[in-house]
Amino acid sequence: MSDEAVSYENDIRPLFRDKDRERMEFAFDLWSYESVKENADLILERLSEGDMPCDGAWPEEQVALFRRWVEAGTPA
Repeated sequence: MSDEAVSYENDIRPLFRDKDRERMEFAFDLWSYESVKENADLILERLSEGDMPCDGAWPEEQVALFRRWVEAGTPA
């Protein structure tokens, strides 16, 4: 899995649920590539700490996928 390319549209966007987007709209739009890209480091920090999403931490596999996306340069 770690050798596969990660993209926002195919891999990252589907991780965010409707309620995640609604809860975070005050800060950024989780369904907007540009918005998530601009806030990727902050989002990764919150995901890693288990502070996001608000109703419970993501499984480590999802956090690792988001981390790989950030490390790959946040490809669309």
